[in-house]
Amino acid sequence: MRPFARRSPVLLLLGLLIANPLFGRELPDFTRLVAENGPAVVNISTKQAPPPQTSHRLPQFSIPSIPSLPALPEGSPLEELFRHFFGEEGGGMLPEENQQSRSLGSGFLVSADGYVLTNSHVVEGAAEIIVRTSDRREFVAKLIGTDKRSDIALLKVEATGLPTVRIGSGKELAVGEWVLAIGSPFGFESSATAGIVSAKGRSLPSENYVPFIQTDVAINPGNSGGPLFNLDGQVVGVNSQIYSRTGGFMGLSFAIPIEVAMDVVEQLKTTGRVSRGWLGVLIQDVTRELAESFGMPQPSGALVAQVLPDSPAAAAKLEPGDVILSFNGREVPTSSSLPPLVGATPVGERVRLDVLRRGQRLELTIKIDELPDEEQVASSADSFDKPTVNRLGLAVSELNTELREQLEIEQGGVLVESVDPGPADTAGLSAGDVILMLDNQPVNSLADFERIVAAIEPGRAAAVLVQRGGSRMFYALKLPQP
Repeated sequence: MRPFARRSPVLLLLGLLIANPLFGRELPDFTRLVAENGPAVVNISTKQAPPPQTSHRLPQFSIPSIPSLPALPEGSPLEELFRHFFGEEGGGMLPEENQQSRSLGSGFLVSADGYVLTNSHVVEGAAEIIVRTSDRREFVAKLIGTDKRSDIALLKVEATGLPTVRIGSGKELAVGEWVLAIGSPFGFESSATAGIVSAKGRSLPSENYVPFIQTDVAINPGNSGGPLFNLDGQVVGVNSQIYSRTGGFMGLSFAIPIEVAMDVVEQLKTTGRVSRGWLGVLIQDVTRELAESFGMPQPSGALVAQVLPDSPAAAAKLEPGDVILSFNGREVPTSSSLPPLVGATPVGERVRLDVLRRGQRLELTIKIDELPDEEQVASSADSFDKPTVNRLGLAVSELNTELREQLEIEQGGVLVESVDPGPADTAGLSAGDVILMLDNQPVNSLADFERIVAAIEPGRAAAVLVQRGGSRMFYALKLPQP
């Protein structure tokens, strides 16, 4: 028998640990971090009148607030458990229409004199807000202000000498870095969960102004508004949303960068409201096909689909079809990276835009205005007699005066009457669309449209700007090779 065959399993394991340092690397110890920062994390409960019960589909993105618990049979062993952790109202039963309900969330103290930061959705519609500290003290909190666009709320309790967190930087986080959350998932106060940063700068549906931090930290209902810490014990984010098809944690959670949250806090403290920069454009991503049609080597930037009237973009002569490549010296790799940059810009400041327009790079200076409270555009399109179908598979017609007024289109454009199988159908065009530009050229009339269509070379991608339902979007058409 060879000598190495007599080695014990212990020696072999030690050899593997020495040979591969990954096996010998220690995981981080969070005990000191939790002990030092746990007292500054608070539990938040609210009392509010229940909304009318309506049937709805569970959203793909969920905000972690306490759900209603199922009604339990009288005398059930679980009845006492739920009553202990969730209180007498924890059964989720609403015997009376005007009964108030309690919801649970988390928050953290950002000043020793009682300012508390949490999520807007945690306190939305609350008639009373109760803040409970880790040493079991309870305070009735005053709502200083909320900002739904960032999902941040600022509360104030009357106390002094309270423990506070240390504010860090979400910008300095690296993907793969360890982070830790403290909160009250399902009402279990002062619960700590750890994970890593999965991605940065995430854009979520209906959340254009927040570049979210994505993590795999276990976040569940009740964690909303709680802090996300780095290994130095500094708050780098505010836990806000989870990606879920069940309502519970599925490995994807999202936190608001602390810089965004603290900017909102300062504005709410000083003015009671939040002001954001506004450019006045509707944008979309540049796809591979659109990049080809614009003569770009690769997709990048934010493609301007529509310039809103009386906006800073309109005043600076920004045009549909422009591709914004950088904003005030900062690159714009995707369309989702532009809104946070614009929103964080002080109102009244002049910024520089690097723009690609019909193959030429331009530099524009724009004075940023304040983002309006609400932007809504609604329009409809009616169909008329079906004209001849062209080589794109489209049947189009001129816009009459009545339809032009309905669509708020002052000049140009042709109406798509029908779409047959062909390039336009493949690209996603549909009846009722209004074509405003084709192949980087404005469509001022039906004759213009037919001329541009005839000049498109087979096999080459051509961008088409379409107005649909009050919004504008670019699509990429490509005629097949003969």
